[in-house]
Amino acid sequence: MAAISNLVIDQGTTYSLTINVADATGAAVNLTGYTLRAQLRKSYGATSYTSFTTSAGAVPADGELTISLTDAQTSALKSGRYVYDIEIVDTSSVVTRVLEGIVTITPEVTK
Repeated sequence: MAAISNLVIDQGTTYSLTINVADATGAAVNLTGYTLRAQLRKSYGATSYTSFTTSAGAVPADGELTISLTDAQTSALKSGRYVYDIEIVDTSSVVTRVLEGIVTITPEVTK
């Protein structure tokens, strides 16, 4: 089961979040060879989405991954509530959702 973390992202800013992926025993998941993916949608059933840029840490064996959005991407999002998740896919194509939750986009004043 994925961990739940609700996020707040300021519209028009660069956003980045780094997490550590661990297995059921608390040991870091070695992300070497894994595919990382993360998306943000207005609702679970929405067909349009914004993809986060994803990357493993400098030492993939440490289980660290980062998701990010550019200022242009956050500017293009309307303020309000969204949903997101982060998934990792191992070399056998097994998909594991590691984090999910609600994202609140706060409106930008300065443009």
